[in-house]
This record gives sequence, C-alpha cells and structure tokens, in this order.
Amino acid sequence: MLVTKQGLFAREQSRPHFHAYYQDDVGIFSINPVELVAGSLPKRQRRLVEAWAELHQAELAADWEQLQQGRAPKPIEPLK
Repeated sequence: MLVTKQGLFAREQSRPHFHAYYQDDVGIFSINPVELVAGSLPKRQRRLVEAWAELHQAELAADWEQLQQGRAPKPIEPLK
C-alpha cells in the first residue's frame, strides 16, 4: 500500500484529502473527518489507511496547509 506526498493534493474549493494506492485500487480519503470519499480499497487496506490517517491527522492537515501556500509537504511516518 502506498500513501505518497504526491497523493496529497491541494486545489481551491476542494475538501482536504489524500490519495492511497493499493495494487490497482485508489482510495481518496478526507482528512477531517477521516473517511473514504471516492474510489475504493479492499476492506483490510481501507481500515489500515483509516487507522494510519487517524494517528497522523494533524500532520495531514498541516501538509494540506503547506500545499495551499505553494510549499512542499513534510514527510509523514509510513504505515508499518
């Protein structure tokens, strides 16, 4: 499973979110609250991403703000 810096996108008028990739599946998750808003992942991977995002919610929100200001996001500890 992969959640990358490139998977965190900032666009005007879009809800803060990130993309998670697993094999051929892509899930788009909102940051607050953490929930799948588009796409799909297998159940187990979805739960892992949701748990990871809950643990790193503040960091995800801070990276979203960085992107809104045209700055690069900071690394976030990966899923282990």
